[in-house]
Order: sequence, then C-alpha cells, then structure tokens
Amino acid sequence: MPASVITPPGFTLHDGVRDACDRIIQLLLLNLQKLVYNRPSLNLSDSFPRPVPFLDALRSHVRELCVETLRLERKRFLWQHQLLSLLAVYSAPHCATDALFFFLTLAKTPEELALATQLYAVLSSCLVDLLPATVKTCVCQIQAGRLPESQIIQLFRNLAAVL
Repeated sequence: MPASVITPPGFTLHDGVRDACDRIIQLLLLNLQKLVYNRPSLNLSDSFPRPVPFLDALRSHVRELCVETLRLERKRFLWQHQLLSLLAVYSAPHCATDALFFFLTLAKTPEELALATQLYAVLSSCLVDLLPATVKTCVCQIQAGRLPESQIIQLFRNLAAVL
C-alpha cells in the first residue's frame, strides 16, 4: 500500500479503521447520488436546480480524476469511478464526454479501458446521444492539436478495441 497523507510509509491501518472509512465514503457517495439524481428537471416554469458545490468545484478536475482512477488502486478507483459518473451526470454533457475522452486517450491496458466502457454503460442510460458527442469531442481534440501523436495512436487503438 502506498504511503498517503494519513499514513506514513511502513504504517498500516487497522482493518476496523479501514472498514469504517469505507463505510463513510460509501455513505458520502450515496448522498451525492441522491443529490444528483433527485434534482428536478429544468423546465421554463421551474427554478434552477439546487447546486452541489462539491461537484461544481470538481468540474475543472475531470482529467486529474480520470488519471487517478486509471491507477486502479484498491477500492479507491471504484470510489473515484463512481464519483466521476456522478460528476458526469451532474455536469452533462461536457463532463461526460470529457471523461470518456480522457479514459479512451489515457487507458493503456484492457482493465483501464474497461473503465471507459463501464462509465459509458452508466451514463448512456441517462444521457442521450452520448456516443456521437464523445466522438465529436475526440475529433475536436485531435483537430485542435491538443494531443501528442502517441496519445492519438492510443485513442485510435482504444476506439478500435471498444467498437
């Protein structure tokens, strides 16, 4: 287990503490899920849905969240993936397509690429035209010259693998 801010190198947490932290994170994610999925749809007669400041602050960190999720560390990547899906639904459509783009561009193994397909499975049930929008995001990033050649090659390999 890598050292973290909480535990110095060589020190391991008691299993009870680890389990308690796991339960706390699951409860926090459940609360976020309720906040995201119980938001009223925006009609002309409705007021704006109540914001979720935590998710608003995460919008600009989609790439970093994808990179951390791709590290596939213990349970952490599961929590990060769930957080990423909630952020994508909350900040649709741009966060959803950006997250899929980053996974498709940065994934190097089948396990990492599976995170993209899992995210797509969750998001496609509540977001329309996600696949065309994601392809458009990929094309726009390539046309804008924002990707080095190695990442373009990886993106095409991953697209071929999932299609």
